[in-house]
Amino acid sequence: MNDSQQQIGHWSETQAQLRHLLHTRDDPVAAFRHILKEGTEHLFERYDQGAAVDTLILARSRLVDMLLLEAWQHHLPVGAGAALVAVGGYGRRELHPGSDVDIMILLKDSEKENLSHAGAKLIAFLFDIGLKPGYSTRTIEDCVQIAGTDATVITNLIEARLLTGSSDLFERMRAATARDRIWSSEDFFAAKIDEQQARWHKFGGTAYNLEPNIKENPGGLRDIQMIGWVAKRHFDAENLHDLVTHGFLTEREHHTLLMGQSLLWRIRFALHRLTGRSEDRLLFDYQRTLAAEFGFTDEDQNLAVEQFMQRYYRTVMELNRLNEMLLQLFREAILLHDRLEPPVEINARFQSRSGFLEVTGDDVFRRDPVALIEVFNILQTHPGIVGIRASTIRLIREHRHLVDARVREDPRARCLFIAIMRYPGVTYAMQRMNEYGVLAAYLPAFAKVVGRMQYDLFHAYTVDEHSLRVMRNLRSFMVPGDAPGHPLCTAIARTIPKFELLCLSGLFHDIAKGRGGDHSLIGARDAWGFCRAHGLSDYDSHLVAWLVERHLMMSMTAQHQDISDPEVIQAFATEVGDSSRLDYLYLLTVADIQGTNPEWWNSWKDRLLQDLYQSTRSALERGLDNPQAQDDLIQQKQTETLRLLAKYGITREVCTPLWIKFSLDYFLHNSPDELAWQTGTILQTPERALPLVAIRPLTHRGGTEILIYTWDQKHLFARTTALLDRWGLSIMDAHVMTTDDKMVLNTYYVLETEGSSPVLDATQIRQIQDALEQELSQPEAPNLQVTRPVPRQLRYFPTETRLRFSKDERNHRTVMHLLTLDRPGLLAAIGAAFDTCGILLQNAKIATIGAQADDIFFITTADGAPITELSTLNCLRRETRSRLEHAADD
Repeated sequence: MNDSQQQIGHWSETQAQLRHLLHTRDDPVAAFRHILKEGTEHLFERYDQGAAVDTLILARSRLVDMLLLEAWQHHLPVGAGAALVAVGGYGRRELHPGSDVDIMILLKDSEKENLSHAGAKLIAFLFDIGLKPGYSTRTIEDCVQIAGTDATVITNLIEARLLTGSSDLFERMRAATARDRIWSSEDFFAAKIDEQQARWHKFGGTAYNLEPNIKENPGGLRDIQMIGWVAKRHFDAENLHDLVTHGFLTEREHHTLLMGQSLLWRIRFALHRLTGRSEDRLLFDYQRTLAAEFGFTDEDQNLAVEQFMQRYYRTVMELNRLNEMLLQLFREAILLHDRLEPPVEINARFQSRSGFLEVTGDDVFRRDPVALIEVFNILQTHPGIVGIRASTIRLIREHRHLVDARVREDPRARCLFIAIMRYPGVTYAMQRMNEYGVLAAYLPAFAKVVGRMQYDLFHAYTVDEHSLRVMRNLRSFMVPGDAPGHPLCTAIARTIPKFELLCLSGLFHDIAKGRGGDHSLIGARDAWGFCRAHGLSDYDSHLVAWLVERHLMMSMTAQHQDISDPEVIQAFATEVGDSSRLDYLYLLTVADIQGTNPEWWNSWKDRLLQDLYQSTRSALERGLDNPQAQDDLIQQKQTETLRLLAKYGITREVCTPLWIKFSLDYFLHNSPDELAWQTGTILQTPERALPLVAIRPLTHRGGTEILIYTWDQKHLFARTTALLDRWGLSIMDAHVMTTDDKMVLNTYYVLETEGSSPVLDATQIRQIQDALEQELSQPEAPNLQVTRPVPRQLRYFPTETRLRFSKDERNHRTVMHLLTLDRPGLLAAIGAAFDTCGILLQNAKIATIGAQADDIFFITTADGAPITELSTLNCLRRETRSRLEHAADD
C-alpha cells in the first residue's frame, strides 16, 4: 500500500472517529476541534519522519475536506440548492498548516434568501473550530458579475473544486465563467502579467531580499502558480505536466519546477509549523532554526544559515528563469498566435523575429559554443531587439555546460566578453548572462558566489546580485539623467578614459567572498589573471587589480578617520597615488555602498566621500612632496571665515577674544561655513541666555547641525545623545571641545530615524531645540534613559563588544575603537562611561554597518592629555562593557 492509500485509510478512520464523537458528545465544536488538533499533530509527526511535503499538504487538504463535509451536513439541509466549493490554493489541494481555507458557498438564485443564514452559521462554525475560512456566498450571476471585472476572483474560480452539494449548479458556474464567456485567454494573460510585474516591483524586482517572502517574491510560489493559472485558462491543463504534453516544458524543466516547488513548500510548511500561523516571510527570526532543521551545519567560511539561504536563492533564481521562459512561450502562443514576423538575418547564427533574438538553428550552440557568449553581445549591439525568444533561452540553458576551459581560452570568446564590458548595454547583458547561467560557466569563480548571502543586516543582496547592482550603478553615472543625485559622480564619469575597467572592478571586487582569507587580495589576484588573459595591458590590469584590492579603502578612511586632519589626507593621497586612480576609486566606492544596501546610503555618507575626494584631489594637485602644513590650513580657514562674517559686520577684532580660547583642532575639524555660523551665533548670544542651542538643517555636510554652547557640566555628552536618541535621531558625527575658560562647545550632525535624511521640518527643529535647552538647564537632574526598544532584526545578530585603544601622538590624544551591537542609547551609555572614568571626549566618528556600531572616539584625560594610565583604560573597558550589557538586558 502506497503512502497516498495509507492516508486515505487514515482519514477514513478519522472521519469515523469524528462521527462517533458527534453522536456521543453534546458539543460539536469541541469534537471538531479535537479532530483538527489530532490531524495536525499527525501531519507534524510525519513531517519529522521525513514524509514528502507534497503528501503532507495533500493530506492537510483531505483532513479539511472531511471536516467541511461533516460541517456542511450539520448546517445545510440535504438536497439544498447549494454547493460547497473549494477555491484558490485549497481548490488546488495545496493547504499548509496555517493557510486560509478558501471556500465559496454557491447558491441558486431562488435559494439565496433561504440559505444565506445557514451559510453564515456554517462560516461562524468553521471559525469556532479553529479553521480560517476565506469565504464568499454567491450565485452564478454574482460569480459572472464580480469575476468579470476582477482578475483575482476569476483566478480563484479557475481553481474551483466541488466539495459537496449540487454538481449541476457547480458545472453551470464553470460554464458561465469559461474563457469563451468572460476573460479570454488574451485578456487573462495580460492581466496576470501586469499583476506579476506589480508584485515584483513591490519586492524591489529581486528575489534576493534579506528576509524574502517565499510566496510573493520573484521566483517564489506565486510565479509557479502563475504558470499554472495561464496553463489552465488557455490550455485546459490539469497540472504542470500537461505543459510537457503541449510542448511548453521538457521533462527536465518539469522536474526542475517540481523540485523547486517542493523546496519552497517544505520551507513554507516548516514556517507555518514553527510560527503557528500563516507566515510566508523568511525572517531572520526563523532562518537559523530552519537551517538546522534542514540539516545544515556551520563550516569555517560558511555558516549553516548562509548555506541554507544560498540553496533557497539558487532555487528561486532557477524558478525565475523558468517563469520568464514559459511566459515568453505563452506570450507567443496566446498573444502573437501566427502573427510572428518573418526573421531578419543578423549573421549565420542569429536572427531577429518580432523584436526578439533567436538562433538560426537548434544546433548553433552545439556546433560553436562561443555563440553562447556572442548572443549577449548581439543583444547589446542591436537596439531594436527587446529580448531573447523563449526557444533560444531554452537552448542557452541546455547548452551552457559547453562553456568549458576550451571556450574560456578561445580568443573569440575573450574578445566578445571584453566587448560586452565596453558596450553601454553592459548591465543588461550581464544580468541576462547571470540569469541564464552563462556568466557562472564563463567565470567559475563567480559561480561560487551565485546565490551566496552574508548573514548580516548590511548586505541586502546575494554577492552575485550585489556585484551586478554595483555595475549598474557605475553605468548610471555615465548616462545623463540616470543618476540625478550624483552630479559629482556624473561629472567624473565623463572623464573616465576606459569605462570597462570600472565594470571589471565592479564584477571582481567581491568575487572571492567566502573563500577564506582577505577577499580583496584574493579577488585582486583573480582580476589580474583575468585581465591579462583577456588582452588588457599591464597598466590596465594593474589598475583593475588595485581597485579590487583597495575597494574598501576610501569608505573606511572616510568613516573611521578624521579627514579634517591634513596628515590623514596626505597619507590617503599617498596610497592612491594619482588623480586617475582617485577618480576610479571614488566612483567604485559610491556604487559599492549603494549596491550593498540602498537604505544605508544617505546624504551624510555622500558628503563625507565628496569631502575626502576633494581634499585628496587638492593634495594630489599640490604634489605629494608638498604637503599642506596644518598652520597654513588653519590660517586659510580663518581668513575665509572672516570674509563670511564681514557680511554681518563681525570683524577680526570681535572674533579674536573668542577664538583664542579654542583649540587648533576646532579649526581643523570645521569648514569656514561652519566656523562662521557657530562664531556668529555664539557672539550674538548673551551669557545670560545660556545654554545656547542652535540648529540648522541640511548643511554642506548633508546632515542637520546642532550647536550647543554652555558652561561645562557633568554628563553633558551622555544627556545630549540620550535626548537625541529619544527623538529618534541618528548621530553621524560629534565634535566636543572645552575652551580655555571652561565653556563647552559641542556640535552634532544628525539625520532622521535610521539615518535616512536630514531634519528639515521647522516645527520639529523648534521642539528639539526646546527639549535640549530644558534638559541642559537642569544639570542636577540628568536623564540618561532611552526607552526605545531594540529593533527586531538586531536581536538576531549578536555582536561581541570589542574595545581597542591606540595612540594619536601628533594630536596628543588617545583613540578608542568600539565595535558592538547597535542599539538605542548606545552613545549615552558610552558618554556615561567617560564621565565615570574622568575622560574627556574630543571627537567622535559614528558608523553603523548593518547591526554593528563601528565607532571611533578621540579622547583625553580631564586635563587634555593622552591617556597613559592602565587603570584609566581598564576603568573604561569595565564601565563600557557593564553599561552596554545592562542596556542589552533591558
